[in-house]
Amino acid sequence: VHFPDTERAEWLNKTVKHMWPFICQFVEKLFRETIEPAVRGANTHLSTFSFTKVDVGQQPLRVNGVKVYTENVDKRQIILDLQISFVGNCEIDLEIKRYFCRAGVKSIQIHGTMRVILEPLIGDMPLVGALSIFFLRKPLLEINWTGLTNLLDIPGLNGLSDTIILDIISNYLVLPNRITVPLVSEVQIAQLRFPIPKGVLRIHFIEAQDLQGKDTYLKGLVKGKSDPYGIIRVGNQIFQSKVIKENLSPKWNEVYEALVYEHPGQELEIELFDEDPDKDDFLGSLMIDLIEVEKERLLDEWFTLDEVPRGKLHLKLEWLTLVPDAVNLDKVLMDIRADKDQANDGLSSALLILYLDSARNLPSGKKMNSNPNPLVQMSVGHKAQESKIRYKTSEPVWEENFTFFIHNPKRQDLEVEVKDEQHQCSLGSLRIPLSQLLASDDMTINQRFQLSNSGPNSTLKMKIALRVLHLEKQERPPDHQHSAQVKRPSVSKEGRKIPVKSQVSASPGTSGSSTAPSTPVTGGGDRPGVEEKTQPPEASPVAQRDLGRSSSSLLASPGHVSVKEPTPSIASDISLPIATQELRQRLRQLENGTTLGQSPLGQIQLTIRHSSQRNKLIVVVHSCRNLIAFSEDGSDPYVRLYLLPDKRRSGRRKTHVSKKTLNPVFDQSFDFSVSLPEVQRRTLDVAVKNSGGFLSKDKGLLGKVLVALASEELTKGWTQWYDLTEDGVRPQLVT
Repeated sequence: VHFPDTERAEWLNKTVKHMWPFICQFVEKLFRETIEPAVRGANTHLSTFSFTKVDVGQQPLRVNGVKVYTENVDKRQIILDLQISFVGNCEIDLEIKRYFCRAGVKSIQIHGTMRVILEPLIGDMPLVGALSIFFLRKPLLEINWTGLTNLLDIPGLNGLSDTIILDIISNYLVLPNRITVPLVSEVQIAQLRFPIPKGVLRIHFIEAQDLQGKDTYLKGLVKGKSDPYGIIRVGNQIFQSKVIKENLSPKWNEVYEALVYEHPGQELEIELFDEDPDKDDFLGSLMIDLIEVEKERLLDEWFTLDEVPRGKLHLKLEWLTLVPDAVNLDKVLMDIRADKDQANDGLSSALLILYLDSARNLPSGKKMNSNPNPLVQMSVGHKAQESKIRYKTSEPVWEENFTFFIHNPKRQDLEVEVKDEQHQCSLGSLRIPLSQLLASDDMTINQRFQLSNSGPNSTLKMKIALRVLHLEKQERPPDHQHSAQVKRPSVSKEGRKIPVKSQVSASPGTSGSSTAPSTPVTGGGDRPGVEEKTQPPEASPVAQRDLGRSSSSLLASPGHVSVKEPTPSIASDISLPIATQELRQRLRQLENGTTLGQSPLGQIQLTIRHSSQRNKLIVVVHSCRNLIAFSEDGSDPYVRLYLLPDKRRSGRRKTHVSKKTLNPVFDQSFDFSVSLPEVQRRTLDVAVKNSGGFLSKDKGLLGKVLVALASEELTKGWTQWYDLTEDGVRPQLVT
């Protein structure tokens, strides 16, 4: 417990320990009655999935500290932050009879800060209407699997990895996702589960001065400059600036916009790094309490960087309130220059909040009398989002919440399409001009919408609300001193987030938002290039004891947006954060520091995603490591790609040859013209080969990997290291 307002709660731990057998009964019931049917319905290959044993273990969850918020909160709610740790030697066994596959979990570790909200408080028993639980940021999650390799070899699952599975689990626990338990029947559960954001934080990431020079020359004898970039975090929204080469006083002039759902206890976190080919050097950090930013409304000043001897950062922070009327809209549009620009890009003037409830009487699929697998695609301009799939039903219930940053609601439309995932055909569509919301009461519409190009009675129930983003100017005396405090970090930088950089060229003038699509429309082509750098977090005492075990450390991975030099325009100097699936490397360590499960033939790092705008599969070949040597001078590797089953010469893609190296860096992007439904039935054949001379005997295969593309995450994309084998088949993990 690091802070004086955080209290130890041994009484709570004693209570949890006494209740633990009953909590375990509830968890087993949850697995068998809720999770098992959901898994069976999610994929035809998993129709015979079942849990054979669910034992969470005898070691109960521990609460290390409790903080209760009494200021700056609604009078009808109580907010508690619980610092929790769970280290359990559990036994969760599962099988899929169809494939004779058995797998399971031997142990789980979770460490993080869990927020509990009791609201609304009511004047009758049980005094609390509902309970909401979530994590403010991703917890450290470690799972020790058994038989995972066999599980991932099942068709339909072979595009997954344990890191992706950890990512999916973590995302379900982190804000804005939440678990809401109603305690009285009249509570409006949807309103509690998907609340309207408290505000929007606009971050002007301007410049820095007097940074440390980390680059060295002549084997460290000569000090040089740095190549600084910044990582900005608000909750689980992560932005990364462009890199300024060889500059200790860089000027970024970039703008980001982030949703703030829970500001008591939430901070704006910023870290600066020097980009290097191997490991990026730390240049300083900063944490600012968002409560103080909300009080001040506007902060424009220099902040001294923490954890480093020198350096300061210039930020301009704006707290934008969400206003349910259009009185100030024209002024807001003028301030962001959207009144003269019809583009979708630029700063935002409004926020669109959409609650997708359900659909009725959807038409059947292509096969007569067969129920579809419906999903909903929503877009405003080139920002698109997609609901979950509901299987085999013409009356799906989604109960999902979405948000879109809006540049100009007078000129933009919300486009909605209901699709059958199985046959990739449209079940109906809808177009709503956002100007219609401007004329509605409270700028909100809550109704069933008749779908076009659908059945005669096919409807979609949604609640959509528009909120104008307004900066309230505070009247201040000339000698006013703001109270915004820079919070000192309680954990050293070695134990905190380490950047994972993913470069995607984006056109200048696109607004940053946590709801931006993962496949943006770009000005100069769609060429992602990602470098992935990870190091293990500072281990807890329990984790240090278990260092020799096979476990997966979940690390934060920001998206790195490389923005071209902007031309003077209405919406210049605005970076687009890429809401990519945040993927991480597993770091499994033995006591001697070697990596488990590493292929003897080496590894290759790839970024794979499908661009719906260009209707192309994009593959970025980044680098290889630990390749085998074909001669005393090493190897001359290159990478060859096929999109199976097409092995024609015209379908082949090749990188350049990297001479005399076992750790080549390619960073080359390739694309294949193929639709999303088609590519999900295909396999990417990647071979690393040794070039040699035309008549050289030193020619041949260095290693191969086959990547199945039947993944729902393909439109978001992922970056991953793959083990090379002789035939491309996933090797057995040796533990």
